[in-house]
Amino acid sequence: LFEQLAEKMEINIVHGKGDFIGGMCSINDESFLVLNKRKPIDQRLNILAIEFAKINLKNVYLSPILREFISNSQQGLF
Repeated sequence: LFEQLAEKMEINIVHGKGDFIGGMCSINDESFLVLNKRKPIDQRLNILAIEFAKINLKNVYLSPILREFISNSQQGLF
């Protein structure tokens, strides 16, 4: 679901290895969301939710479960 959202928002999801947590960045007017493959899946999902929560998604269709997951990440429930 996050991959589909990223595609709609023209954000490239990049999976890498290293000593970093991950997050959103922009290079030459392109947006990237970088995830660390070595981190547990729940931590990677949390990074995705937190970063997408920073974007205005009010006019973007999201499945109810994805919208709730993103919303809950803002409230620190995950």
